[in-house]
Amino acid sequence: MTLLGWLQTLLFFALVLALTKPVGLYLFRVFVADTQPLPRVLGPIERALLRLCGVRREQEQTWGQYTAALLAFSAVGLVVLYALQRFQHVLPLNPRGLPAVGPALAFNTAASFVANTNWQSYAGESTMSYATQMLGLTWQNFVSAATGLGVALALARGLTRRTLGNFWVDLVRGTLYVLLPLSFLAALFFVSQGVLQNLAPYPEHTTVEGAKQTLAFGPVASQEAIKMLGTNGGGFFNANSAHPFENPTPLTNLVQLLLIFVLPAGLTYTYGKMAGDTKQGWVLFAAMSVLFLVGAAASYAAEVQPNPALTAANVLPSGNLEGKETRFGVAASALFATVTTDASCGAVNAMHDSFTALGGLVPLVNMQLGEVIFGGVGAGLYGILVMAVLAVFIAGLMVGRTPEFLGKKIEAREMTLAMLYVLVFPLVILGLSAVGAVLPQGTSSLNNAGPHGLSEILYAFTSGVANNGSAFAGLNANTPFWNISLGVSMLAGRFLMMVPVLALAGSLVGKKTVAPGPGTFPTNGVLFTGLLVSVVVVVGALTFFPALSLGPIVEHFLGAAGKVF
Repeated sequence: MTLLGWLQTLLFFALVLALTKPVGLYLFRVFVADTQPLPRVLGPIERALLRLCGVRREQEQTWGQYTAALLAFSAVGLVVLYALQRFQHVLPLNPRGLPAVGPALAFNTAASFVANTNWQSYAGESTMSYATQMLGLTWQNFVSAATGLGVALALARGLTRRTLGNFWVDLVRGTLYVLLPLSFLAALFFVSQGVLQNLAPYPEHTTVEGAKQTLAFGPVASQEAIKMLGTNGGGFFNANSAHPFENPTPLTNLVQLLLIFVLPAGLTYTYGKMAGDTKQGWVLFAAMSVLFLVGAAASYAAEVQPNPALTAANVLPSGNLEGKETRFGVAASALFATVTTDASCGAVNAMHDSFTALGGLVPLVNMQLGEVIFGGVGAGLYGILVMAVLAVFIAGLMVGRTPEFLGKKIEAREMTLAMLYVLVFPLVILGLSAVGAVLPQGTSSLNNAGPHGLSEILYAFTSGVANNGSAFAGLNANTPFWNISLGVSMLAGRFLMMVPVLALAGSLVGKKTVAPGPGTFPTNGVLFTGLLVSVVVVVGALTFFPALSLGPIVEHFLGAAGKVF
């Protein structure tokens, strides 16, 4: 790893570490404390919104009621967003007169944004009107992130409390107290740095060569802020964060990375506060950090490679420049790829399809580990907590006693739900990847044959099920087969995994808390951190290693032998 790569990573990680406690304390006050921030300003708005929904703040729900409310809300959002796209040609704020979005693409996009994935089979600036971008896509960026926050807090309450909370209260508080104010501040910062924010028609200019060029305008900064903060990732422009109107300076590039990690990192401290032992939260943070730093190092090693021609001329090695954002450098693009796939964000400032075989392996593995390396907003916390339940169970087997987590016994029902969560993930990814690799409707969209083509298929479904949304870009996904299959995969990866999590929370919340006794495995130390990291790696490695061996791994060795596919 180059010195520049180390400095960038360490600076970024130091900032994340510094923000974790204050953000965690703020989230604790929003969701757990008796008094929320700015009670005289935001309190009346919260009460008015809940009154409109017919909900009392103190009204508690069972896990079944919480799940039903979440699924119903998401289903309505899916239908509304689909309708907005299908009728955007008759809605206002469509200065270019864009036509209605086709049925398959509209379903894919609706499923994508409702599932907090933001996979895009289209170019935003030439497909979606301003109304669709603001009323549909940006709205879902907020509420899908708030939904993830709610599920994470429900599981944390199940482990540390006697009640699960209320979905509508969590949804309103997550949006009103967390996502809206932070996004507002981030949007103002982005505008100050040159990110666009307007409703103007697309102007046409004449270049110095005399050619005509149309510049895409729009309300970019407001969407960019929640795109990153909510770990959504969908770009206003097709080039995403490689576009200078979305990501104009090295400072905006750093701030975008921080926005991706800040809430998932802060939630670990919130969880520790809820548990009454902040070490519990720092253990989760440490496990996530180890996995992140290893991935960042591997990405740099694969992409920042010496160039023999430049080395011979006594010039600093440039690395693999293909598909990289040259304004920021190879190291920054490698870091961005690591962060965005760790946190299920999916925003990109480089084309992952142009990474080396092992460089492309890193973001693929990051997602396949189960969205637990900080992960999406909320999804990272509940994902790592499920892995912690598995780790506690394994530790209980080793010491020969009933496993306990925060004083609550982990029994057959909890393990069944945890394993259901773990198994849904590879089942959908590998099952749909097999279908895509066999059917001509799947393979006809590939730009590459051989192992790289398999990597493109595997990456697409991994990105969809992991609710990441980034792509290898060598796959034409805007076909009926890919739009529908990826839409199904995104919904499955979101909601078929949320239901077991909420059921697990419901199972734990009713258990009595017992004092730790002799032989109880401590979950607030270095030993548990190591065990947790091992469980995450082993589960991912054993599940996906055969598929990875046929894709990026064999591609690497074939490339080393001089064979090209």
